[in-house]
Amino acid sequence: MNRRRRTPSRGRKIFLGVAAAALLGGALAVGTGLGNAGESCAGLDTALRNNLNFIAGQQANPDAQSAARIENRQAVVDLIQQRRATAGCTADVRADAPVPPAAPPAAEPTKTPAKPPAQPPKPPAQPPANSGGGNGSTGGGSNGAGGEVVCAGSTLTLFNEDAGPAASSGTFPIGTTLKVTNLDNNKSITVKVTSPSGSCLLLNNAAYEQVREPGKFVIRRPVIERIG
Repeated sequence: MNRRRRTPSRGRKIFLGVAAAALLGGALAVGTGLGNAGESCAGLDTALRNNLNFIAGQQANPDAQSAARIENRQAVVDLIQQRRATAGCTADVRADAPVPPAAPPAAEPTKTPAKPPAQPPKPPAQPPANSGGGNGSTGGGSNGAGGEVVCAGSTLTLFNEDAGPAASSGTFPIGTTLKVTNLDNNKSITVKVTSPSGSCLLLNNAAYEQVREPGKFVIRRPVIERIG
């Protein structure tokens, strides 16, 4: 009788040990998967470098607004650093080395301009084409007309603000209405400038989430239009 009781007890211990090992292995696999599912370190590193470059430029050539611009951009840097830490990013990101100014071109000797050839008479001016519609690539402003494209050639990042969709700008006064379109996913949002910053335009968290691509903290191809 005693031998029959020991045998099932030993079998249960072996079964429980195998089950515990399987559960531990599953937990490790799940934990590893979650650790690798963070945000894109490449996108976060690029956003951090852009903001550090801006701060370095303001420190190298300060003006009356530099202190406020640096303070605003430092808040963006702190937010990106927090997200890099959460994502496990370990790259040593720093501002780029300043580029020395290019030497002025050598003056060319003065030449006597050649006499231009005779031009044929110009045809009469044609009436302009119907311009009532807006340009579809830049979005619509009031009455369907495209807004004035501004901040050309700039990338777009965000600043930390727990509020509804809004923007900050060092170029446009508070109350200006701007339309932002991300050409990488064709998403748009219309926001008002509610605070000053050191950039042509920054979106706050709520506005940025509506137009950004997942995992990216820099919009590289924005179209920014002033519509009010």
